[in-house]
Amino acid sequence: MLKFSTLALVSVLALTACQRAPQQQLGPDGQPLPVAYKITPREEAQIPARLVGQMNALRANSGAGGLVQNPMLDAAAKVHARDMAAQNRAWHFGSDGSSPLDRVRRQGYSGHLVGENISETYENEITTLNAWMQNRDTRDVVMDPKASEFGIGWYQEPSGKIWWVLITGGAAGVPGMALAGGYGVAPVGVSGL
Repeated sequence: MLKFSTLALVSVLALTACQRAPQQQLGPDGQPLPVAYKITPREEAQIPARLVGQMNALRANSGAGGLVQNPMLDAAAKVHARDMAAQNRAWHFGSDGSSPLDRVRRQGYSGHLVGENISETYENEITTLNAWMQNRDTRDVVMDPKASEFGIGWYQEPSGKIWWVLITGGAAGVPGMALAGGYGVAPVGVSGL
C-alpha cells in the first residue's frame, strides 16, 4: 500500500510539473496585452501616498516645493471621476456643466485652482502619472511651482476601466494663477487610453 501511495504522489507531481504556466495573451502586433489593474481596498489606501511620493520626487528635481494632500480637492476629484464614468467620456466638464473651479468651490476649497488632469485607462496611478508627464499641459499641472496641494480621485468600473482625476491647487493668497479657457483654470490637461 505504501508503494502505491508513493507512486501516486510521484505521478501527480510529475503531471503538475508538465503543466504549462498560463501564457500572457498577445495582441495583433505580437506584444503582450496589458492586464487591467484592479484597485483593491488595500490599494485604495496606498494610492495617494505612492502618487504624492512620485510627484514630490519629480518636483524636487526641478526645484518646486512638495505637494500635500487636501481632502476638499480629493472630494472634488472623486466626484468628477464618477461623473466622467457616468458620462462615458474623459473631459473637464461635469454632467451639470460644472468646471473644475466650480467643483472645488462646491467642496469648500478656498485656495487657487492650478489645474486638473484626467485620464481614462486600465492602468495604475503611477503609469497614469507617467503618461501625464509626457505631455506639456498635463506635466505643467503636476509641476507648477504655484501648486502646493493636490487631490486625487478615481472610479473603477466593473470592466476594470479606471477614470482618474488629479487636481492641484495653491493655498489662498498665492498670487499668479492664470485664468484661461473661460472658466478659470490654467493649465488643464487630459490623458486618454
